[in-house]
Amino acid sequence: MQGRELRGELDGFLAEHEQELVAFRRDLHMHPELAFAEYRTTQRIAERLTAAGLVPSVLPRGSGVICDVGSGDGPTIALRADIDALALPDEKDVSYRSTAPGACHACGHDVHTSILLGTSIFLAQQAAAGLLPGRVRLIFQPAEELPGGALEVMAHGGISGVDRIFGLHCDPRVDVGQIGLKAGPITSACDKLVIRVTGPGGHTARPHLTADLVFALAKILTELPAALSRRVDPRSSLSLVWGKVEAGSAANAIPDDGVAEGTVRCLDENAWHAAPDLIKALLEAVAGAYGVEATMEYTRGVPPVVNDEMSVEMLAEAAHRALGAGSVVPTQQSLGGEDFAWYLESIPGAFARLGTRSPGGLTHDIHQGTFDVDETAIGMGVRLMAATALTALWESRPVTVTEESITTPA
Repeated sequence: MQGRELRGELDGFLAEHEQELVAFRRDLHMHPELAFAEYRTTQRIAERLTAAGLVPSVLPRGSGVICDVGSGDGPTIALRADIDALALPDEKDVSYRSTAPGACHACGHDVHTSILLGTSIFLAQQAAAGLLPGRVRLIFQPAEELPGGALEVMAHGGISGVDRIFGLHCDPRVDVGQIGLKAGPITSACDKLVIRVTGPGGHTARPHLTADLVFALAKILTELPAALSRRVDPRSSLSLVWGKVEAGSAANAIPDDGVAEGTVRCLDENAWHAAPDLIKALLEAVAGAYGVEATMEYTRGVPPVVNDEMSVEMLAEAAHRALGAGSVVPTQQSLGGEDFAWYLESIPGAFARLGTRSPGGLTHDIHQGTFDVDETAIGMGVRLMAATALTALWESRPVTVTEESITTPA
């Protein structure tokens, strides 16, 4: 299907369905659900897929949907959207404001879900017309924010038989109609670190007779990040940043315990694998110097998302076909984490950034209660994902060589 023809078909489809998809997004936005509790969201998705003539399969926990479009004759391309919300209050004054206290779609997953739903309906129509050269697997994934939903999908065969996978994420720094692409790493690894420090405690008048736990904890807070910057290749961007510190309850008492919590982020997979042992060794050295005991709880999060170069080229080609020239812009690697990375450790694929900012408008940053999008981004996302699926299917089909196709040199 040529670019002009595909664009015309998508124009016609969106003229009929775009308002429905915006309404679907607003409904999800009003009823956000947290990780592995996306039951209503799952039901709404499954009902609409069934209405489109598809056969959705709900994951065993009751949250998340997998659904195939097309036949098994040809390659299989997967498209993924995440469906969970964040534990944040919605601070917007809009008609579709969250009705769930302390929860809202502040990361755009309602947009991702609506885009994949629209793409599903369009591809179902293509399959019914005999225009789908293979199979597309639709993955409506739960619990990206936990994270862990990707592993749940994979544990239940979600990417079995899949040749290539694609996903996208709202980017409020990019204008609507533009797609941010980057080959190689595009997000970072992200882990959680909890350090507990203990000592005998005592009076602040006599710190020399005990272990000054608060002082020791302060040294750990400053020296660990500083030491890491000198022990790891700076190109890996291994970063330790603290988000929570607790110690003591009185101004004149040296406490006997304290805790610090933070995140470890890294752009390089080798440095990410080495980080826990290195941090533990540095922690023991600093704590030992001040006479306190320190223990570390290191929780693995996600590896970096590393985009396959050929898959990025497919996304770029699809964007040019469906959105036009100038729609692709470069994007930088982020220190944010994304569990799409787990899929890419098993199969090739790529992750795109979808512009959601009104041209000339404000940037509503993600993970904030004020986050919102220009809803014309939903139609742009449908164009991109539908075109990507078709492009990847056609380019992944094996070429059959026949006698008629061989040209004999003169």
